[in-house]
Amino acid sequence: MSTTNVQIFDTTLRDGEQVPGCKLNKAQKTVIAEQLDLLGVDIIEAGFPVSSPGDFASVEAVSKIVKNATVCGLSRSVENDIKTAAEALKYAKMPRIHTGIGTSDSHIKFKFNSNRDAIIERAVAAVRYAKSFVEDIEFYAEDAGRTDNEYLAKVCEAVIKAGATVLNIPDTTGYCLPHEYGAKIRYLKENVKGIEKATLSCHCHNDLGLATANSIEGAINGAGQIECTINGIGERAGNTALEEVVMIMKQHPNLKLDTNINTSMLYGISQLVSDNMGIYTQPNKAIVGANAFAHSSGIHQDGVIKNRETYEIIDPKDVGVTESAIVLTARSGRAALAYRAKNVGYELTKLQLDVVYKDFLKFADLKKEVNDNDIHKIMESSAIYNELR
Repeated sequence: MSTTNVQIFDTTLRDGEQVPGCKLNKAQKTVIAEQLDLLGVDIIEAGFPVSSPGDFASVEAVSKIVKNATVCGLSRSVENDIKTAAEALKYAKMPRIHTGIGTSDSHIKFKFNSNRDAIIERAVAAVRYAKSFVEDIEFYAEDAGRTDNEYLAKVCEAVIKAGATVLNIPDTTGYCLPHEYGAKIRYLKENVKGIEKATLSCHCHNDLGLATANSIEGAINGAGQIECTINGIGERAGNTALEEVVMIMKQHPNLKLDTNINTSMLYGISQLVSDNMGIYTQPNKAIVGANAFAHSSGIHQDGVIKNRETYEIIDPKDVGVTESAIVLTARSGRAALAYRAKNVGYELTKLQLDVVYKDFLKFADLKKEVNDNDIHKIMESSAIYNELR
């Protein structure tokens, strides 16, 4: 069975920017876009051009500087939105208009005060109009996660006939369980006439902490694109984290799924986005968090020192982290103390280590973490070390 290449659609600059207080200016967007292009993402969603003059200018600026990726602009199923997106994307080497409408009964009734047939008509009209500007059209069926599968298939079939090249199946509220979302993608793959003409795309939110799992399940069941953000940032609880889905596929070759991402850049771009948006990345964040490759338990430290793979399934260098961190705390063992002491110039005999370790524990009980300067202090005050050296 051959490996399937899953396209990575990065929406850090659009959906990710919807985090309250995290507005990026044009200069910041272009810097991040350049790095996303180097990272190897296939599509960069640069913004929502009609939303403001600033966002229009940012999408236009990103379109000018991106060399490899498709540049995408969001719109509603409104002609002025679509026309404005096309204008903002006019400098892009590979432009894509992303348009769509809500398809769940909740959206149809309460958001649009409409009916199913009218929604299909609006969807088709939006895609046809967008197609008059660019060839690559992505259609989003907002709240697809809570949309009846049979009706969703009808919508998808209609927009494919109208010219859609990508079908975005969003779990807008983050409600789906992984097996449910995977089954939805599989249903569309098997029941939409003309589905071979379009790519199914996962766009999952993290309200229940399932965005990554749902996206992977979607790809397993036939989706050819995953929409995600750096660090998993986004509205409410955030979006699928790019670094997570990419590394899951890389670390599980049995899935036969791969991407074009240069994973050694992941940590650096995580820091870039965090700094520019002013969003603190939680220390225990998978892949890029400060503690992702840090070990403080004595049992874990001993194992990692002997062989990194005992407690690490990812080589830190694969994601751009220099090395694993052995963090000294009161939970650390002798092996960790000897390892860290050696790194700062102290070769300890077994007798010295046994005595110094007791001094270390007294020191560690007073502090959350023992650093290199603290190790020097412990050694300088240790009678046994000074006596035997």
